[in-house]
Order: sequence, then structure tokens, then C-alpha cells
Amino acid sequence: MKKAAGRPRSTLFTVLVTALVTGALVLLALNFTAGEKKVQQQLPRLYNTASPQFERALGNLLGPGIVGGNEVTELLNGDQIFPPMLAAIQAARQSVTFETYIYWSGDIGKAFADALSERARAGVKVHVLLDWVGSAKMEESYLTEMKEAGVQIEKFHKPHWYNLARMNNRTHRKLLVVDGQVGFTGGVGIAPEWTGNAQNPDHWRDSHYLVRGPAVAHMQATFLDNWLKVTGKVLHGDPYFPLLAPAGAMKAQMFSSSPSSGSESMQLMYHLAITAAEHTIDLSVAYFVPDELTQKLLMDALARGVRVRFITPGEHTDTETVKAASRATWGPLLQAGAEIYEYGPTMYHCKVMIVDQLLVSVGSTNFDNRSFRLNDEANLNVYDAAFAQRQTRVFEDDIQRSRRVTYEAWLDRPLREKAHEKMTGWLRSQL
Repeated sequence: MKKAAGRPRSTLFTVLVTALVTGALVLLALNFTAGEKKVQQQLPRLYNTASPQFERALGNLLGPGIVGGNEVTELLNGDQIFPPMLAAIQAARQSVTFETYIYWSGDIGKAFADALSERARAGVKVHVLLDWVGSAKMEESYLTEMKEAGVQIEKFHKPHWYNLARMNNRTHRKLLVVDGQVGFTGGVGIAPEWTGNAQNPDHWRDSHYLVRGPAVAHMQATFLDNWLKVTGKVLHGDPYFPLLAPAGAMKAQMFSSSPSSGSESMQLMYHLAITAAEHTIDLSVAYFVPDELTQKLLMDALARGVRVRFITPGEHTDTETVKAASRATWGPLLQAGAEIYEYGPTMYHCKVMIVDQLLVSVGSTNFDNRSFRLNDEANLNVYDAAFAQRQTRVFEDDIQRSRRVTYEAWLDRPLREKAHEKMTGWLRSQL
């Protein structure tokens, strides 16, 4: 009788466990799909980068139109990057909007927390959007300090029952806008690895960019896109969108991509630029895992005589899996004439594309499926020959610190590397 009485409870337990396991598997499947349905673009080559149609196409297809009157300044490594960022925060009079993926502990994290807190206490409207995953190693004391000072802090896709299916969608954007007048974007996170001057493996090589002029309004709107998603609140008015006078002669646009809106925009920009390229494509890429379509477009560019050069991480990398997945794609590109260099001194975290010394695209986007389809990203496109030439000099300086990979060396890599590369094929949609 006791056994018979226990059967209904046992059956109920089995049903509950089955339901939980099924639910977990469904959530896992939803999170580890490759984003929106992949669009196989039909992209005939109709013009080159020097054609006015090239700028019209990018300006119309990517969202915000291209605006003139901007000044963009490159900042190389933490010693050049962090002081002007902190100085801009300390000079804020009306608003600070700050979105970042990585915010960890350490002196630089404390410096930002102190600066943001001080401005909030002074009455400045300070809004900070942190990725929930990327800020997992942030000291709780920093959050407490900022909240007590009046900083409005939100976490992007912090786990809730209503967004469990979107946990694999992170904000990878790096944006700081002060008083709606000065902006910063690029590749850096707030962590000790980004301090210094790339002098050793503990201090990474990265680039960030200081922006003044009308394009700063694009940067502000990009921040507000995710702030609205998380809070439902619209930030507007003079503290955020003041009248912006010309600050220089550069044409620029800031645009974004997200699985929830415009997920094809970032990859489309790269594809349009590669297809239009006539002379050169230079790519600084922290994570380079191109899909088949992107590889084909690069091969087409090589076939029509475009010089294609890449700089990627070498011995020092923060993810061996991505490195292996990347190396697996190099063979056909090397055989077709692409130049691939592995940066030597430290982890190479730059994300810069220079095309025909006319277009420079900088920001948070990596050359991989995670950036193109899974994460929220933001890039600044600058259309200016003098700026492109400066960035080409930076690129070639990095080449001097890199080792070129030949097709023969790629063929002769150890069997264990080839095996590791093969295994990463299962994960490529997530890299």
C-alpha cells in the first residue's frame, strides 16, 4: 500500500523534472542559435570607393546619414586613451552617458567610478549601462559608490524570466558621450589589461577614438537605443542633444547593429566596403572568423588585384578557441595572396578597417559571427583621406611588431593545431 501511494508522487516528480529539462534545452537552443535568419546577400560590384555612390549607399543603407564637420583623433593604448576619457567626465556640466562591455576591478575601474560619482554628486545627469556578463568581475563597491552618488546604473540583459531566451545577446558597444558634445568609441574595456602602452603581455594593444562634431549626436543616439531597451526611458533635450557646431572637416557616421534590429547592418557595411575596394584593404582584427560569404568577397577582392592585409593576435591571446577557428580559414586567403600578420608583444585587441585610404571604420565590432549576428555593436565610419593615411601609418607600425604567416608555414602547422581547428567548427556560429 505504501508503494502504491508513492507512485503518484513519483510520477509527478518525473513530469516536473522532464518539464524543467525540456525548458532548459529550449532556452539553450534559443540562446545558441546564430541570431536572425542569415541573409545570403546578392551584392554585385557596381562602383568603387572613390565613387559618390559608395558614400550614398553606406549613408542610406546603414541608418544615420553621413555628416560633415567632424574631428576624429586616434588614441593608442591606455596611456593615451584613459586620461582624456577621465578628463572629459571630470569636465562634464550636464550629462554623461557611458556604455561598455568589460568593466572589471583594478585601479582604472576605481578611477572611473570615482569620476562618475563625483559628477553625479555635482548634479550632472550620469547614466551607465554595463553588460551583465562583461561586468561580472566588477567590484561591488564600485557599483555601491556610484549608486549612492546618484549615478543611474543599468545592466544589459540581466537575467529575468522575460529575457532568458536572449542571454546570449550581449552589448559589446563601447561608448562614452559627455554633454552631448564629445564622444569616445573604439575597442577598450575598463580593466587593467588596457592600461599602459602595450609594453608587455599584461598590457594590451588597442585603439580608441575621440570624436567632436555632428557625429557625436549619432553616438548619443546609439547609446540611447540600448538605454531605452533596458529602462523604457527616453533621454532627450539640450543636456543630451545640444546644437553641435562643426569641429573639423571630416565626414563621419556612427551606426549600430543588434539581433533585435538591424542585425545585418554591420556585416553589410563590411561587405559593401570589401566589394567596392579597388586598391587596399587593411584590417586590424582581434577576432577574425569570417563566414563563407565573407571569405568569398575577400577572395574576389584579391582576384581583382586588391592588396589585403590582416593583423591578428599571435602568441598572446585571451581565447585559444577563437584563434584556432580563425587559423582554420587562412589557407585559401594566403594562397590567393593575402598578407596575414600575428602581433608579437601582447594581446592585439584593435578593431579597425581601412579601405583604399578613404574609409576607416572603428568601434566595437570584431570580424566574426558573434559581432555580426549575436551582439549589439557600434562602429564609427570616417570618410577622410588624411585620417585614413594616419591610420595606415599606425597599422604599418603594428606590422613592424608582427610576424608574417606564409602559406607554407600555415600548411606545416602541427597536427594538434589542425585537430583543435577542426573541433572549433562546431562552435563557429558562436565565435
